[in-house]
Order: sequence, then C-alpha cells, then structure tokens
Amino acid sequence: MNEMGLIGIGTMGRPIGQRLMDAGHDLMIYDVDRQAGAALVDGGARWADSPGDVAKACRIVFTSLPGPSEVEYAVTSEDGILSGAEKGDVHVDLSTNSFDAVRRLHGVEAKAGVHLIDAPVSGGAMGAERGTLAVMASGDLAAYQRVEPYLEAFSTNAYHLGEVGTGTLTKLVNNAIFLCGGVLVQEAFVLAAKAGLDAGQLLGVLKTSSASAYTSLAGLFLARDFDHAVFKLGIAEKDVALALESANELGVPMPLTEAGHSVYRRACDAGLGDEVFYATLKTLEDAAGTQVSKPGAE
Repeated sequence: MNEMGLIGIGTMGRPIGQRLMDAGHDLMIYDVDRQAGAALVDGGARWADSPGDVAKACRIVFTSLPGPSEVEYAVTSEDGILSGAEKGDVHVDLSTNSFDAVRRLHGVEAKAGVHLIDAPVSGGAMGAERGTLAVMASGDLAAYQRVEPYLEAFSTNAYHLGEVGTGTLTKLVNNAIFLCGGVLVQEAFVLAAKAGLDAGQLLGVLKTSSASAYTSLAGLFLARDFDHAVFKLGIAEKDVALALESANELGVPMPLTEAGHSVYRRACDAGLGDEVFYATLKTLEDAAGTQVSKPGAE
C-alpha cells in the first residue's frame, strides 16, 4: 500500500493519523514539535524532517494546521511541500482556512502541477478519534476521488462540494452559525440569571418550546466544564474571524457574526483563549454582574 503524508500532529491531526494507520495505511508524518508525533511513530509511522521530505516520499499529503499562515508556510517555504512534490500529487488541507487564501494557494500549487483539495472537517477531536468527522471538500473531482477512500478512515460523511474554496466556505458558514449562535443562547441565559430565573427550569421549558433547537448549545455551557478544552476558545475566535474575512472579500455584511466575534475577542483579551470555546459565558456574566447556575446546584 502506498505511503501517505500527514503534516500537523495536533488536536485533530493526531487522531486522524491514528485512524489512517488503524485502517492499514502507511503514514509519514511531520510537525514542528517532534514530540507531538511520538505516539504515532511508536505505532509505526515514519518521521520526516520537513514538509518537503514528506512530499518527496508521498503522492498524497494531508495537512491539519491551525490556520492560513501555517498552511501557506507548510506549502511554500524553502523546505515546504512544493520543494518535494511531483506533478500530479494531491495536497488535502483539512485545516479551517479563509476563502481567499485557499483560492490563492490553489493557484500557486496548480502552477507546480499539484492538486489542492480544501477539505476542512467538523466533529472535533472526539469525532476524529471515533472516525465520524464530516469532511467538506472541494477542488478537482478526479483528485478528490483519488483521496476519497482514505477519508473513510476518519469520516462518516465526506462531501465534494464543487470548485476549490466551496468546502472552506461551507465550514466557515457552519462555524459562524454554531459559534455565534451559541453566544446568543448564552446571552439569553445570562439575562435570565440576572432576573433570578433557575437555569435548569428554564432549560426544561425551552426544550418544549420554539427555542428547542438551541437547547443542545445550552447543555454544553451549563455544565460549566470550561477546562475541557478539546476546541479552544482562541481557535473558535480565529474561525469566526476567518468567516468575517471571507464575508468582507465577498462583499457580504454579517452584523450578527461581527457581534458574536466581539464576544470571542473580549474573552481572548481576558485570558480565556486556552479554555473551551463556550467559556465566552464568563465574559457575558462578568459584563452583567451575575452568574448562570449549574442546573441542580444549590
């Protein structure tokens, strides 16, 4: 079986790499932090000294990185993917990127004969570990079909959504709805707490009312487990910022998303960036001078 490459062994990359290996695929890996890949190497993955070395050995290379600047560096730096890639290779970027950055990078890679498939994922680290991620891919269809069998190792829903960039934009839309919608729900619960309403009783009423579609978001932050940072608030802020950046590039006003982003930005400024994304609740509580009680707490 041909070896494939994975660059970025972080919160998502590590379980994705493990799923690929568990499915019987040979894997070569790279990360700026060598220790991050230790468990995969112990399990049989080969370590590379640079993204370029990964690309020299592998005709399909996945990247799972924090954002646009890290992806661009991994591709275009002196020892980046393009320094070792061959014509016809496929680069699958699983990162959350910006619409403009993906299209620009696609042009750069196309000149080198490399196919870029932007394929951001949704489902978090737990979804990666379970192999239940949703993959929102776009780019050349034939190139996508080459990598589709490998996506099955870590996803249950993989979509080819059209020309390059549409996968990225779909992910940004998903995150804008989920993350900013969550802030709206938090805001309403803070209002209720300030007025003396019981959070558990309120949640019970909402589950039987027109707001029932949003009660799963309430269930997350009402547990007040803010240290369980499988999806850090700082990363969430970055994702919402990318949605706004892409909206600006396309000339689309997003006033509610801007308002939601301002809460994430304030939470980061308050030092909450390494806590779980719904720790934005603390920022809203501080502003209102109240706290939402955990249901069942005295």
